[in-house]
Amino acid sequence: MPELMLDLFAEDRAHEEFLRALIDRLAREETRQVRLRLRAARGGHGRALDELDSYRRLVEKGAVSTPDLCVVAIDANCSRLSDARKEIEKHLTGPLEQQSVIACPDPHIERWFLADPVSFHEVVGSQPPLGRQKCGRDVYKSLLVKVIRDAGQIPTLGGIEFAQELVAAMDLYRAAKNDRSLALFVEDMRAALRRSP
Repeated sequence: MPELMLDLFAEDRAHEEFLRALIDRLAREETRQVRLRLRAARGGHGRALDELDSYRRLVEKGAVSTPDLCVVAIDANCSRLSDARKEIEKHLTGPLEQQSVIACPDPHIERWFLADPVSFHEVVGSQPPLGRQKCGRDVYKSLLVKVIRDAGQIPTLGGIEFAQELVAAMDLYRAAKNDRSLALFVEDMRAALRRSP
């Protein structure tokens, strides 16, 4: 099978690090080769959607080559997951409409870092108390830093420095049971990798 050109449009660095590792893992598991190009947005949810529109227009004009797959990663930010995904889908028209996969962590990407407490403990040295989903701007960001510090580690990048190791160790079945938004992304990404030429 030919190598797939995949554009990762990510809201922030935490999305970039986690999803780069997860996409690489899923591609290997599906025996696909992927060349990943990073298309990043900075400045929060609203800015990310504006940047997504700009990126889409560049693809439509041919200023940026159309990818085989495009992963768009924007947090749900305490909205209902279905509403957050629909909002992102509204921005994926034209050439991106059929080849996009949405990564919409609910409520924030840091929850995905914590989704498999057992493997998190193996990698970091302490087990996060995942429990019921909570909403709040920095709930999971703070929890990620706290659990890393509890293990005697120093979270120099707020915890995102562990992304590669966490994704490699993660039991995706267990993580998906703990986080529905992660389960949706893994399922959608696998399906996209299988159907791409």
